[in-house]
Amino acid sequence: MQEQGTNKINCNKCKYFYITWEKEFPYGCKAMGFKSKNMPNRVTREVSQRQCLSFEPKDEPR
Repeated sequence: MQEQGTNKINCNKCKYFYITWEKEFPYGCKAMGFKSKNMPNRVTREVSQRQCLSFEPKDEPR
């Protein structure tokens, strides 16, 4: 898990992040179960005033 406050979380590097087919809500987070117009970490920070606590790095390709 990434430490809070020391690094900005990059949703693109999280295993729960995905791109949807929906034009209105192109970004999604499987861990928190929502889709949005903005990156999930940005929405999380706006709502909870905290960094995302669900971040887990994607598995490295072999």
